[in-house]
Amino acid sequence: MINQSIKQSNDKIYHPSSITNNIIIRSFKNFITHNIGILIALLLISTILTFASPVFLSQENMLSVLRQISTNMCLALGMTLIIILGGIDLSVGSIVAMAGTLTVGFISIGEMGIITAIFLGLLMGTLCGLSNGVAIAYTGIPPFIVTLAMMMIARGVGFIYSGGQSIRIFDESFTRIGTGYLGMIPYPVIYMLVFIIIMLVLVNRTRLGTYIYALGGNREAARLSGIAIKRVEIIVYTIAGFLAAFAGIVLAARMYSGQPSVAQGYEMDAIAACVLGGISMSGGMGRISGTILGVIVIGVINNGLNLLGVNSFWQLVAKGVIIFLAVYVDMLKRKRAK
Repeated sequence: MINQSIKQSNDKIYHPSSITNNIIIRSFKNFITHNIGILIALLLISTILTFASPVFLSQENMLSVLRQISTNMCLALGMTLIIILGGIDLSVGSIVAMAGTLTVGFISIGEMGIITAIFLGLLMGTLCGLSNGVAIAYTGIPPFIVTLAMMMIARGVGFIYSGGQSIRIFDESFTRIGTGYLGMIPYPVIYMLVFIIIMLVLVNRTRLGTYIYALGGNREAARLSGIAIKRVEIIVYTIAGFLAAFAGIVLAARMYSGQPSVAQGYEMDAIAACVLGGISMSGGMGRISGTILGVIVIGVINNGLNLLGVNSFWQLVAKGVIIFLAVYVDMLKRKRAK
């Protein structure tokens, strides 16, 4: 009888489904605890927009919001790694424009195969990120200056290649990348979810994620502990370049064209989403879940202003206020922590 009770108790404790449920519950509690402020803000904004516009909660509009935020999500995920690392990247918007323009041009003008063109577009964006990382790691030039220079270079390459003009494309095999659906879900939303999962695993389950936090928290301590600082910096900026290039190709497919002038200010949207999501601009602190919510909040605000017929220029004002308040709150948190 006693042995049977012990066996039943052990089965209850170590049953795989029980362990899985505990992990899920604990993860959910941590998610709520660390993001309670932005969750409340998202709830309040959504409630206001629900009463202000009957269209807001419609299935079509929700899918539209998800599709619209997919580009910023890709950029913000890469930017999250960079900011946690203690850096900044102003070049991602230009890489979006360059990668999209080159890829469409390779297909429409160069008559390349779609797979080859996409590979080359991704390669060019990835090389831009790699160049940022190498320059920052080996020259000692601040990330702000290095990525500012790359912002101009990448944008310039797009303009030079296209002659300053948009390049149209009507190849359905390519445009479906940005306009197609899997059932009811747009392809860009699926890409976004895949990248979110990959980044969550990278940050929370790999050594690279640990090294990124360590380097952003205390660079000297990270160096003394044997972390290859230069290698980590190069990898992180390369990842950001790849994500920007991917976002640019999908955006070009959605617009049926490669436009060298597109994505102006996208880097600011990505930074705003990170800061709003609690990523500390001082480095070493922040969570991917916060960035995800930050992107959603900015997307909901933009969508709500559009539904209400508010001038798009006010969106810039709203983003500026969001960035200022979020950074100020972050400063207050750090002062209290000290």
